[in-house]
Amino acid sequence: MSEPTDEPTQSTTDVTDELTHTDDSGTAQMVDVGDKPDSKRRAVAKGSIHLQASTIEAIEANDVAKGDVLATARIGAIQAVKHTWESIPMCHQIPVTNVDTEFSVDNDQIQLTVAVETTGKTGCEMEALEGVTTGLNVIWDMCKAAEKDADGGYPDTRIDGVRVSSKEKIQYSTK
Repeated sequence: MSEPTDEPTQSTTDVTDELTHTDDSGTAQMVDVGDKPDSKRRAVAKGSIHLQASTIEAIEANDVAKGDVLATARIGAIQAVKHTWESIPMCHQIPVTNVDTEFSVDNDQIQLTVAVETTGKTGCEMEALEGVTTGLNVIWDMCKAAEKDADGGYPDTRIDGVRVSSKEKIQYSTK
């Protein structure tokens, strides 16, 4: 796999010209991709969860009561990728050919990068985003007890920066 990049690789166009999830009357519909050629596709998404330094230390020491936080978050991210079509209306079920997850641990945050690959008629951005958001939610869930304040709130805990950082599409030759 190539190194993830923060630079989007798709140009922006006027959204009103590309509304494909509704019919002429405005009714939601699934996009018909049946006539599109297969291509190899890859999408990378990332996001971060901000935690207290003491929680980060517990994660690194594998001293969280619920178990190995990053291993469980990795499994959650991969499962989410594989089940994206069940969570997002109108999302196609795609053949996921590979999922890579990478955690970067800092003093007050953990960044999760999820790269998804497929070969088919539609992209895998939503799968990468689902992997990131679910993986980060798993971290939050496993660390809730450590992050709660005296009132039961989470003043230092937040998930942010969730985005598609890159996407690629390699068209197959028609020879």
